[in-house]
Amino acid sequence: QVQLVESGGGLVQPGGSLRLSCAASGFTFDYRAIAWFRQVPGKEREGVSCISSSGSRTNYADSVKGRFTISRDNAKNTVYLQMNSLKAEDTAVYYCAAHLSGSCSGSVAYWGQGTQVTVSS
Repeated sequence: QVQLVESGGGLVQPGGSLRLSCAASGFTFDYRAIAWFRQVPGKEREGVSCISSSGSRTNYADSVKGRFTISRDNAKNTVYLQMNSLKAEDTAVYYCAAHLSGSCSGSVAYWGQGTQVTVSS
């Protein structure tokens, strides 16, 4: 059974930090690129960041460049999203997703259930 389980969300003040984790099981984790998306009610889901299967390639949305860092530990089947200097506009439900292949250019095969991140004073 394929599972992607996000954790680490919560309430944080502007300027603060959070680290999201995505624990994967049920598929060959180290063959898949893993991405983070986010969605605000009433808006389309947007891509935040992605990391290739080997971890050698990463990409980021312009809105989070320089503030967010994606990483992965293939030994633990886990991907992380370190989020620093958080802003109110980062408030969203964050989803982890596994691509069909090791490249971030492919389609998404699996989705997690999401974790809420709220940035507010």
